[in-house]
Amino acid sequence: MGQGDGGQDGGAGSAARRAAAVRAAVRQGIVTAHRPVVGLLDVQGIREAARALRAAFAEAEAGAGTDVLHAFAVKAAPLVPVLRLLADEGLGAEVASPGELALARAAGVPPGRTVLDSPAKTTAELREALASGIAVNADSREELARLDGLLAGRPSASPIGLRVNPQVGGGTIGALSTATATSKFGVALRDEGARAWLLRAYAERPWLTRIHAHVGSQGCPLELMAAGVREIHELAEEVNRARRAAGGGRQVDTIDVGGGLPVNFASDEATPTHADYARVLAAAVPGLFAGEYRLVTEFGRSLLAKSGTILARVEYTKSAGGRRIAVTHAGAQVAVRTVFAPEAWPLRVAVFDAEGGPKEAEPLPQDVAGPCCFAGDLAAANRLLPRIDAGDHVALLDTGAYYFAHHYAYNTLPRPGVYGYAVHQQDAGPRESPREGVRFATVRPPQTLDELVAESGGGAHAADLSALR
Repeated sequence: MGQGDGGQDGGAGSAARRAAAVRAAVRQGIVTAHRPVVGLLDVQGIREAARALRAAFAEAEAGAGTDVLHAFAVKAAPLVPVLRLLADEGLGAEVASPGELALARAAGVPPGRTVLDSPAKTTAELREALASGIAVNADSREELARLDGLLAGRPSASPIGLRVNPQVGGGTIGALSTATATSKFGVALRDEGARAWLLRAYAERPWLTRIHAHVGSQGCPLELMAAGVREIHELAEEVNRARRAAGGGRQVDTIDVGGGLPVNFASDEATPTHADYARVLAAAVPGLFAGEYRLVTEFGRSLLAKSGTILARVEYTKSAGGRRIAVTHAGAQVAVRTVFAPEAWPLRVAVFDAEGGPKEAEPLPQDVAGPCCFAGDLAAANRLLPRIDAGDHVALLDTGAYYFAHHYAYNTLPRPGVYGYAVHQQDAGPRESPREGVRFATVRPPQTLDELVAESGGGAHAADLSALR
Protein backbone atom coordinates (compact mmCIF):
# COMPACT_ATOMS: atom_id res chain seq x y z
CA MET A 1 0.00 0.00 0.00
CA GLY A 2 1.50 3.30 -1.05
CA GLN A 3 1.62 6.58 0.82
CA GLY A 4 -1.35 7.92 -1.13
CA ASP A 5 -3.55 5.06 0.05
CA GLY A 6 -2.69 4.59 3.67
CA GLY A 7 0.34 6.64 4.59
CA GLN A 8 2.17 3.53 5.80
CA ASP A 9 3.86 0.59 4.09
CA GLY A 10 1.32 -2.04 5.16
CA GLY A 11 1.81 -1.02 8.78
CA ALA A 12 5.36 -2.42 8.92
CA GLY A 13 6.92 0.98 9.50
CA SER A 14 4.53 1.89 12.30
CA ALA A 15 5.01 -1.52 13.96
CA ALA A 16 8.79 -1.10 13.91
CA ARG A 17 8.53 2.40 15.38
CA ARG A 18 6.16 1.14 18.07
CA ALA A 19 8.56 -1.65 19.08
CA ALA A 20 11.41 0.85 19.32
CA ALA A 21 9.27 3.22 21.38
CA VAL A 22 8.25 0.51 23.86
CA ARG A 23 11.86 -0.52 24.36
CA ALA A 24 12.91 3.11 24.82
CA ALA A 25 9.98 3.89 27.16
CA VAL A 26 11.17 1.16 29.52
CA ARG A 27 14.86 2.07 29.29
CA GLN A 28 14.32 5.83 29.57
CA GLY A 29 11.94 5.55 32.51
CA ILE A 30 8.78 6.71 30.74
CA VAL A 31 7.05 3.66 32.23
CA THR A 32 8.26 2.53 35.66
CA ALA A 33 7.09 0.69 38.77
CA HIS A 34 5.88 4.06 40.11
CA ARG A 35 4.35 5.11 36.78
CA PRO A 36 3.02 1.76 35.58
CA VAL A 37 0.76 2.79 32.68
CA VAL A 38 1.37 5.36 29.94
CA GLY A 39 0.03 6.35 26.54
CA LEU A 40 2.36 6.55 23.54
CA LEU A 41 1.67 8.41 20.27
CA ASP A 42 3.62 7.95 17.05
CA VAL A 43 4.18 11.47 15.70
CA GLN A 44 5.33 10.27 12.28
CA GLY A 45 2.26 8.02 12.02
CA ILE A 46 -0.05 10.94 12.77
CA ARG A 47 1.63 13.11 10.17
CA GLU A 48 1.45 10.34 7.57
CA ALA A 49 -2.26 9.78 8.22
CA ALA A 50 -3.06 13.49 7.89
CA ARG A 51 -1.10 13.75 4.64
CA ALA A 52 -2.72 10.61 3.23
CA LEU A 53 -6.18 12.05 3.98
CA ARG A 54 -5.44 15.29 2.16
CA ALA A 55 -3.90 13.41 -0.77
CA ALA A 56 -6.90 11.07 -1.02
CA PHE A 57 -9.43 13.87 -1.47
CA ALA A 58 -7.10 15.83 -3.73
CA GLU A 59 -6.85 12.78 -6.00
CA ALA A 60 -10.64 12.32 -5.99
CA GLU A 61 -11.33 15.88 -7.10
CA ALA A 62 -8.78 15.51 -9.92
CA GLY A 63 -8.07 19.19 -10.37
CA ALA A 64 -11.70 20.32 -10.35
CA GLY A 65 -10.85 23.03 -7.84
CA THR A 66 -12.84 21.53 -4.95
CA ASP A 67 -12.00 23.32 -1.71
CA VAL A 68 -11.81 20.82 1.17
CA LEU A 69 -11.51 21.51 4.89
CA HIS A 70 -10.53 18.45 6.90
CA ALA A 71 -11.73 19.27 10.42
CA PHE A 72 -10.37 16.75 12.93
CA ALA A 73 -12.99 15.48 15.40
CA VAL A 74 -11.53 16.78 18.66
CA LYS A 75 -13.49 14.25 20.74
CA ALA A 76 -11.24 11.52 19.35
CA ALA A 77 -8.09 12.99 20.93
CA PRO A 78 -8.75 16.05 23.11
CA LEU A 79 -5.06 16.83 23.52
CA VAL A 80 -3.78 20.29 22.63
CA PRO A 81 -0.35 19.19 21.29
CA VAL A 82 -2.07 16.68 19.00
CA LEU A 83 -4.48 19.32 17.70
CA ARG A 84 -1.53 21.66 17.13
CA LEU A 85 0.33 18.93 15.22
CA LEU A 86 -2.70 18.29 13.01
CA ALA A 87 -3.16 22.02 12.44
CA ASP A 88 0.46 22.11 11.31
CA GLU A 89 -0.50 19.42 8.78
CA GLY A 90 -3.30 21.60 7.41
CA LEU A 91 -6.28 20.27 9.38
CA GLY A 92 -8.96 22.24 11.20
CA ALA A 93 -11.12 21.17 14.14
CA GLU A 94 -14.64 19.86 14.61
CA VAL A 95 -15.82 20.60 18.15
CA ALA A 96 -18.91 19.51 20.06
CA SER A 97 -18.64 21.32 23.39
CA PRO A 98 -17.22 24.48 24.99
CA GLY A 99 -14.33 22.39 26.29
CA GLU A 100 -13.41 21.09 22.86
CA LEU A 101 -13.62 24.60 21.45
CA ALA A 102 -11.28 25.81 24.20
CA LEU A 103 -8.78 23.09 23.28
CA ALA A 104 -8.93 23.98 19.59
CA ARG A 105 -8.32 27.63 20.42
CA ALA A 106 -5.41 26.73 22.69
CA ALA A 107 -3.93 24.76 19.79
CA GLY A 108 -4.17 27.82 17.54
CA VAL A 109 -6.90 26.54 15.22
CA PRO A 110 -8.51 29.69 13.74
CA PRO A 111 -12.30 30.20 13.88
CA GLY A 112 -12.54 29.92 10.10
CA ARG A 113 -11.22 26.37 10.28
CA THR A 114 -13.46 25.33 13.17
CA VAL A 115 -16.87 23.64 12.93
CA LEU A 116 -19.30 23.46 15.87
CA ASP A 117 -21.48 20.33 16.02
CA SER A 118 -23.52 19.26 19.02
CA PRO A 119 -27.13 18.27 19.59
CA ALA A 120 -27.33 20.37 22.77
CA LYS A 121 -25.76 23.76 22.04
CA THR A 122 -26.70 26.41 24.58
CA THR A 123 -27.68 29.95 23.65
CA ALA A 124 -24.35 31.13 25.04
CA GLU A 125 -22.42 28.66 22.86
CA LEU A 126 -24.30 29.72 19.74
CA ARG A 127 -23.84 33.41 20.51
CA GLU A 128 -20.09 32.93 21.00
CA ALA A 129 -19.74 30.92 17.78
CA LEU A 130 -21.66 33.51 15.75
CA ALA A 131 -19.56 36.33 17.17
CA SER A 132 -16.33 34.45 16.37
CA GLY A 133 -17.12 33.37 12.82
CA ILE A 134 -17.13 29.66 13.67
CA ALA A 135 -19.19 27.46 11.34
CA VAL A 136 -22.34 26.10 13.00
CA ASN A 137 -24.42 23.08 12.03
CA ALA A 138 -27.85 23.35 13.63
CA ASP A 139 -29.02 19.95 14.84
CA SER A 140 -32.78 20.45 15.11
CA ARG A 141 -35.77 22.57 14.18
CA GLU A 142 -35.73 24.13 17.65
CA GLU A 143 -32.07 25.06 17.35
CA LEU A 144 -32.74 26.67 13.99
CA ALA A 145 -35.49 28.74 15.62
CA ARG A 146 -33.01 29.77 18.32
CA LEU A 147 -30.60 30.91 15.62
CA ASP A 148 -33.42 32.94 14.06
CA GLY A 149 -33.75 34.82 17.33
CA LEU A 150 -30.02 35.34 17.77
CA LEU A 151 -29.56 36.64 14.24
CA ALA A 152 -32.76 38.72 14.22
CA GLY A 153 -32.42 39.35 10.51
CA ARG A 154 -28.78 40.45 10.75
CA PRO A 155 -26.10 38.78 8.59
CA SER A 156 -23.70 36.46 10.39
CA ALA A 157 -19.97 36.07 9.95
CA SER A 158 -20.46 32.35 10.61
CA PRO A 159 -21.34 29.87 7.88
CA ILE A 160 -24.50 28.10 9.05
CA GLY A 161 -25.96 24.80 7.99
CA LEU A 162 -28.40 22.11 9.05
CA ARG A 163 -27.52 18.62 10.13
CA VAL A 164 -29.74 16.18 8.26
CA ASN A 165 -30.27 12.56 9.21
CA PRO A 166 -30.61 10.75 5.86
CA GLN A 167 -32.07 7.70 7.67
CA VAL A 168 -30.17 5.24 5.49
CA GLY A 169 -29.73 2.71 8.29
CA GLY A 170 -27.17 1.53 10.81
CA GLY A 171 -23.99 -0.50 10.96
CA THR A 172 -22.93 -3.32 13.24
CA ILE A 173 -22.56 -1.12 16.36
CA GLY A 174 -25.93 0.41 17.19
CA ALA A 175 -24.58 3.02 19.60
CA LEU A 176 -22.40 4.49 16.84
CA SER A 177 -24.95 4.40 14.03
CA THR A 178 -26.24 7.94 13.64
CA ALA A 179 -28.39 7.65 10.50
CA THR A 180 -31.02 5.22 11.76
CA ALA A 181 -34.75 5.92 11.63
CA THR A 182 -34.82 7.12 15.25
CA SER A 183 -31.35 8.65 15.68
CA LYS A 184 -31.12 11.56 18.10
CA PHE A 185 -29.00 13.53 15.62
CA GLY A 186 -30.17 15.94 12.93
CA VAL A 187 -33.46 16.56 11.16
CA ALA A 188 -34.91 13.24 10.01
CA LEU A 189 -35.10 13.47 6.23
CA ARG A 190 -37.62 10.67 5.58
CA ASP A 191 -40.14 11.49 8.29
CA GLU A 192 -43.51 12.62 6.99
CA GLY A 193 -43.34 16.21 5.76
CA ALA A 194 -39.65 16.59 6.66
CA ARG A 195 -38.28 17.15 3.17
CA ALA A 196 -40.87 19.85 2.45
CA TRP A 197 -40.04 21.49 5.79
CA LEU A 198 -36.32 21.45 4.99
CA LEU A 199 -36.89 23.07 1.60
CA ARG A 200 -39.00 25.80 3.23
CA ALA A 201 -36.39 26.30 5.95
CA TYR A 202 -33.71 26.98 3.35
CA ALA A 203 -36.01 29.09 1.18
CA GLU A 204 -36.89 31.33 4.13
CA ARG A 205 -33.27 31.69 5.30
CA PRO A 206 -30.79 32.70 2.58
CA TRP A 207 -28.05 32.55 5.25
CA LEU A 208 -28.40 28.74 5.43
CA THR A 209 -25.54 27.85 3.10
CA ARG A 210 -24.43 24.45 4.34
CA ILE A 211 -25.77 20.95 4.76
CA HIS A 212 -24.28 18.30 7.01
CA ALA A 213 -24.66 14.57 7.60
CA HIS A 214 -22.69 12.04 9.63
CA VAL A 215 -23.93 8.53 8.91
CA GLY A 216 -22.01 6.59 11.51
CA SER A 217 -18.67 5.41 12.71
CA GLN A 218 -16.97 2.11 13.51
CA GLY A 219 -19.05 -0.74 12.09
CA CYS A 220 -20.52 1.24 9.18
CA PRO A 221 -19.63 0.07 5.63
CA LEU A 222 -18.36 2.63 3.16
CA GLU A 223 -21.34 2.10 0.86
CA LEU A 224 -23.76 3.03 3.65
CA MET A 225 -21.79 6.17 4.44
CA ALA A 226 -21.75 7.14 0.75
CA ALA A 227 -25.50 6.53 0.50
CA GLY A 228 -26.04 9.09 3.25
CA VAL A 229 -23.84 11.63 1.48
CA ARG A 230 -25.73 11.03 -1.76
CA GLU A 231 -29.00 11.89 0.02
CA ILE A 232 -27.74 15.24 1.31
CA HIS A 233 -26.10 16.08 -2.02
CA GLU A 234 -29.46 15.54 -3.72
CA LEU A 235 -31.12 17.75 -1.11
CA ALA A 236 -28.51 20.48 -1.67
CA GLU A 237 -29.14 20.31 -5.42
CA GLU A 238 -32.88 20.61 -4.81
CA VAL A 239 -32.40 23.68 -2.59
CA ASN A 240 -30.20 25.31 -5.21
CA ARG A 241 -32.64 24.57 -8.04
CA ALA A 242 -35.42 26.20 -6.03
CA ARG A 243 -33.25 29.27 -5.38
CA ARG A 244 -32.39 29.63 -9.05
CA ALA A 245 -36.04 29.25 -10.02
CA ALA A 246 -36.81 32.15 -7.71
CA GLY A 247 -34.25 34.29 -9.52
CA GLY A 248 -31.36 33.84 -7.10
CA GLY A 249 -27.97 32.19 -7.24
CA ARG A 250 -26.64 29.05 -5.65
CA GLN A 251 -27.52 28.96 -1.93
CA VAL A 252 -25.91 25.82 -0.52
CA ASP A 253 -22.20 26.12 -1.21
CA THR A 254 -20.76 23.64 1.31
CA ILE A 255 -21.46 19.97 2.01
CA ASP A 256 -20.15 18.54 5.28
CA VAL A 257 -19.83 14.75 4.88
CA GLY A 258 -18.87 14.10 8.51
CA GLY A 259 -16.32 11.43 9.35
CA GLY A 260 -16.79 7.89 10.61
CA LEU A 261 -14.29 5.92 8.52
CA PRO A 262 -13.98 2.57 10.33
CA VAL A 263 -10.63 1.24 11.54
CA ASN A 264 -9.18 -2.25 11.21
CA PHE A 265 -8.35 -3.39 14.76
CA ALA A 266 -7.21 -6.86 13.67
CA SER A 267 -3.75 -6.00 12.32
CA ASP A 268 -1.32 -3.18 11.65
CA GLU A 269 -2.87 -2.73 8.20
CA ALA A 270 -4.56 0.67 7.84
CA THR A 271 -7.71 -0.35 6.02
CA PRO A 272 -10.05 0.89 4.70
CA THR A 273 -8.06 3.95 3.72
CA HIS A 274 -9.26 7.49 3.18
CA ALA A 275 -8.44 6.95 -0.48
CA ASP A 276 -10.77 3.92 -0.54
CA TYR A 277 -13.56 6.06 0.89
CA ALA A 278 -12.90 8.98 -1.46
CA ARG A 279 -13.16 6.61 -4.43
CA VAL A 280 -16.45 5.17 -3.12
CA LEU A 281 -17.79 8.70 -2.63
CA ALA A 282 -16.75 9.80 -6.10
CA ALA A 283 -18.48 6.79 -7.65
CA ALA A 284 -21.68 7.16 -5.61
CA VAL A 285 -21.92 10.96 -5.76
CA PRO A 286 -20.10 12.14 -8.92
CA GLY A 287 -21.12 15.77 -8.40
CA LEU A 288 -19.46 15.93 -5.01
CA PHE A 289 -15.98 16.47 -6.46
CA ALA A 290 -16.98 18.57 -9.46
CA GLY A 291 -15.83 21.84 -7.89
CA GLU A 292 -19.33 23.21 -7.29
CA TYR A 293 -19.33 22.63 -3.53
CA ARG A 294 -16.83 23.20 -0.79
CA LEU A 295 -16.39 20.02 1.23
CA VAL A 296 -15.86 19.53 4.96
CA THR A 297 -14.83 16.24 6.57
CA GLU A 298 -14.78 15.37 10.26
CA PHE A 299 -12.55 12.30 10.62
CA GLY A 300 -11.21 11.31 14.04
CA ARG A 301 -10.62 7.63 14.77
CA SER A 302 -9.23 6.85 11.33
CA LEU A 303 -6.54 9.51 11.70
CA LEU A 304 -5.27 8.61 15.17
CA ALA A 305 -6.12 5.01 16.15
CA LYS A 306 -3.15 3.29 14.54
CA SER A 307 -0.66 5.73 16.04
CA GLY A 308 -1.50 5.07 19.70
CA THR A 309 -0.40 2.46 22.24
CA ILE A 310 -1.23 1.99 25.91
CA LEU A 311 1.75 0.43 27.67
CA ALA A 312 1.38 -1.08 31.15
CA ARG A 313 3.51 -3.06 33.59
CA VAL A 314 2.38 -6.46 34.75
CA GLU A 315 2.16 -6.35 38.54
CA TYR A 316 1.26 -9.98 39.29
CA THR A 317 0.32 -13.23 37.58
CA LYS A 318 -1.90 -15.99 38.92
CA SER A 319 -3.98 -18.95 37.85
CA ALA A 320 -7.69 -19.59 38.34
CA GLY A 321 -9.69 -22.49 36.95
CA GLY A 322 -6.69 -23.61 34.96
CA ARG A 323 -6.24 -20.25 33.19
CA ARG A 324 -3.35 -17.84 33.65
CA ILE A 325 -4.22 -14.27 34.55
CA ALA A 326 -1.91 -11.30 34.16
CA VAL A 327 -2.88 -8.45 36.49
CA THR A 328 -1.80 -5.22 34.83
CA HIS A 329 -2.36 -1.49 35.25
CA ALA A 330 -4.38 -1.12 32.03
CA GLY A 331 -8.07 -1.85 32.46
CA ALA A 332 -11.39 -0.09 32.33
CA GLN A 333 -9.90 3.25 33.38
CA VAL A 334 -8.09 3.50 30.01
CA ALA A 335 -10.02 1.03 27.83
CA VAL A 336 -13.62 1.49 28.96
CA ARG A 337 -15.24 0.54 25.66
CA THR A 338 -13.16 -2.61 25.30
CA VAL A 339 -13.88 -3.75 28.86
CA PHE A 340 -17.63 -3.13 28.74
CA ALA A 341 -18.22 -4.07 25.08
CA PRO A 342 -15.41 -6.49 24.17
CA GLU A 343 -17.23 -7.99 21.18
CA ALA A 344 -17.58 -4.57 19.54
CA TRP A 345 -14.20 -3.18 20.63
CA PRO A 346 -11.59 -5.96 20.82
CA LEU A 347 -8.00 -4.77 21.02
CA ARG A 348 -4.81 -6.51 19.99
CA VAL A 349 -2.39 -7.13 22.84
CA ALA A 350 1.40 -7.32 22.45
CA VAL A 351 3.65 -8.69 25.19
CA PHE A 352 7.08 -7.30 26.04
CA ASP A 353 9.56 -8.43 28.65
CA ALA A 354 10.88 -6.47 31.62
CA GLU A 355 13.46 -4.75 29.39
CA GLY A 356 10.92 -3.76 26.77
CA GLY A 357 11.82 -6.42 24.21
CA PRO A 358 9.14 -8.52 22.48
CA LYS A 359 8.45 -11.89 24.08
CA GLU A 360 8.74 -14.88 21.78
CA ALA A 361 7.45 -17.67 24.06
CA GLU A 362 4.89 -20.27 22.96
CA PRO A 363 1.39 -18.75 23.15
CA LEU A 364 -0.87 -19.77 26.02
CA PRO A 365 -4.52 -18.87 26.70
CA GLN A 366 -4.43 -16.01 29.21
CA ASP A 367 -6.54 -13.20 30.61
CA VAL A 368 -5.13 -9.68 30.62
CA ALA A 369 -6.78 -8.06 33.64
CA GLY A 370 -6.83 -4.46 34.76
CA PRO A 371 -6.59 -2.90 38.22
CA CYS A 372 -10.28 -2.02 38.73
CA CYS A 373 -12.26 -3.76 41.44
CA PHE A 374 -14.82 -5.66 39.40
CA ALA A 375 -14.50 -9.08 37.81
CA GLY A 376 -15.13 -7.95 34.26
CA ASP A 377 -12.15 -5.60 34.16
CA LEU A 378 -10.41 -7.50 31.35
CA ALA A 379 -8.61 -5.98 28.38
CA ALA A 380 -8.48 -9.46 26.82
CA ALA A 381 -10.04 -12.77 27.88
CA ASN A 382 -8.73 -16.24 27.08
CA ARG A 383 -6.35 -14.73 24.52
CA LEU A 384 -3.47 -16.76 23.06
CA LEU A 385 -0.38 -14.76 24.04
CA PRO A 386 3.25 -15.47 24.91
CA ARG A 387 3.50 -16.43 28.59
CA ILE A 388 3.18 -13.25 30.65
CA ASP A 389 5.18 -12.90 33.87
CA ALA A 390 5.29 -10.32 36.62
CA GLY A 391 7.48 -7.39 35.59
CA ASP A 392 6.67 -7.82 31.90
CA HIS A 393 4.78 -5.18 29.92
CA VAL A 394 1.60 -5.46 27.89
CA ALA A 395 0.69 -3.07 25.09
CA LEU A 396 -2.88 -2.37 23.99
CA LEU A 397 -2.58 -1.48 20.31
CA ASP A 398 -4.54 0.89 18.03
CA THR A 399 -5.53 3.08 20.98
CA GLY A 400 -4.59 6.51 19.62
CA ALA A 401 -8.21 7.62 19.20
CA TYR A 402 -10.74 7.84 22.05
CA TYR A 403 -8.71 5.73 24.50
CA PHE A 404 -6.97 8.87 25.81
CA ALA A 405 -10.34 10.65 25.94
CA HIS A 406 -12.48 8.04 27.73
CA HIS A 407 -10.83 7.98 31.14
CA TYR A 408 -13.02 6.09 33.60
CA ALA A 409 -12.46 7.34 37.15
CA TYR A 410 -13.54 4.17 38.94
CA ASN A 411 -11.34 3.42 41.98
CA THR A 412 -9.96 6.98 41.67
CA LEU A 413 -7.19 5.82 39.39
CA PRO A 414 -5.21 8.77 37.99
CA ARG A 415 -5.15 9.60 34.30
CA PRO A 416 -1.93 8.28 32.79
CA GLY A 417 0.59 10.48 31.07
CA VAL A 418 0.61 10.57 27.28
CA TYR A 419 3.87 10.95 25.36
CA GLY A 420 4.58 11.56 21.70
CA TYR A 421 7.59 9.80 20.23
CA ALA A 422 9.82 10.07 17.19
CA VAL A 423 12.25 7.37 16.07
CA HIS A 424 15.43 8.28 14.26
CA GLN A 425 18.75 6.71 13.35
CA GLN A 426 21.76 7.81 15.37
CA ASP A 427 25.22 8.05 13.85
CA ALA A 428 27.54 5.17 14.64
CA GLY A 429 31.19 4.37 14.17
CA PRO A 430 32.60 3.24 10.79
CA ARG A 431 32.37 -0.45 11.80
CA GLU A 432 29.00 -0.22 13.53
CA SER A 433 25.43 -0.31 12.25
CA PRO A 434 23.30 2.81 12.81
CA ARG A 435 21.66 2.83 16.24
CA GLU A 436 17.98 3.50 16.76
CA GLY A 437 17.14 6.56 18.85
CA VAL A 438 13.78 7.51 20.29
CA ARG A 439 12.83 10.93 21.56
CA PHE A 440 9.78 11.55 23.73
CA ALA A 441 7.75 14.70 24.37
CA THR A 442 5.08 15.05 27.02
CA VAL A 443 1.62 15.47 25.50
CA ARG A 444 -0.29 15.23 28.78
CA PRO A 445 1.51 14.85 32.12
CA PRO A 446 0.37 12.05 34.43
CA GLN A 447 -2.27 13.16 36.91
CA THR A 448 -0.91 13.56 40.43
CA LEU A 449 -2.59 12.39 43.63
CA ASP A 450 -2.83 16.02 44.78
CA GLU A 451 -4.73 16.84 41.58
CA LEU A 452 -7.04 13.88 42.20
CA VAL A 453 -7.77 15.07 45.73
CA ALA A 454 -8.51 18.61 44.54
CA GLU A 455 -10.72 17.33 41.75
CA SER A 456 -12.67 15.30 44.29
CA GLY A 457 -13.53 18.27 46.48
CA GLY A 458 -10.48 18.23 48.69
CA GLY A 459 -8.93 21.47 47.50
CA ALA A 460 -8.38 24.71 49.34
CA HIS A 461 -11.99 25.83 48.82
CA ALA A 462 -13.61 22.49 49.62
CA ALA A 463 -16.95 22.63 51.36
CA ASP A 464 -17.40 21.58 54.99
CA LEU A 465 -20.61 19.57 54.78
CA SER A 466 -20.77 19.18 58.54
CA ALA A 467 -21.54 22.92 58.70
CA LEU A 468 -24.85 22.32 56.88
CA ARG A 469 -27.57 21.71 59.44
